[in-house]
Amino acid sequence: MVSWSEKELVFVFGVLGNIVSFLVFLAPLPTMYRIWKKKSSEGFESIPYVVALLSAMLLVYYGFLKNHAILILTINAIGCTIELAYLIFYFIYAPRPQKISTLVLLGVFNIGGFAFTLLITNFIVTSSYRLHTLGWICAIFNIAVFAAPLTIMRRVIKTKSVKYMPFSLSLFLTLCATMWFFYGLFDKDYYIMVPNVLGFVFGVAQMMLYMIYKDTQPQSECSAPPQSHHSSHDVHLHNQL
Repeated sequence: MVSWSEKELVFVFGVLGNIVSFLVFLAPLPTMYRIWKKKSSEGFESIPYVVALLSAMLLVYYGFLKNHAILILTINAIGCTIELAYLIFYFIYAPRPQKISTLVLLGVFNIGGFAFTLLITNFIVTSSYRLHTLGWICAIFNIAVFAAPLTIMRRVIKTKSVKYMPFSLSLFLTLCATMWFFYGLFDKDYYIMVPNVLGFVFGVAQMMLYMIYKDTQPQSECSAPPQSHHSSHDVHLHNQL
């Protein structure tokens, strides 16, 4: 029987987490293709991509401060690149009001939020607490992000339709949360481990909802704004760690 050390298990789950996370990062490509084909953002919003970029930025910083965290650094550096590409592509085809709102969001959340994090971790807390403070910031942010599926799940229950919650993406997101949970467990990194418990729970709940409503005749959702398009990958694409 093969015996694996904790260090080897950290590496294995980190590599698997990188692979699955990369696939999840690519999930919005059909949306980008649709925008390109229509030459219009069609009411798709930039908020998920802005949040995804901030999440990746924070985790790159976390991976930079933490020792032996190359696997956290790699996937989130790739994530930053992909999310920036999505935002640039979105910006090209978005109408003027959405371009302005996207710039405001980037200024407030990505520049302001990241600068605020740098300020706290470099000038307010001592160096010995810097990594712990950043870890808590990342964990709290990711826990808040993992709550986003509640909107989609509520919509599925209300409309009895899984149109905006494809099973394959829910499966990959659950696998992603599982890989990073075990990475955090074996690395004794609770800032990575704890948020992914919630990610796993919501992922399983989504798959259960899919199985319940996949053959159900959809009902109309009068309260849903017709111009707003939110697929589950728009809501979830930032949940990588």
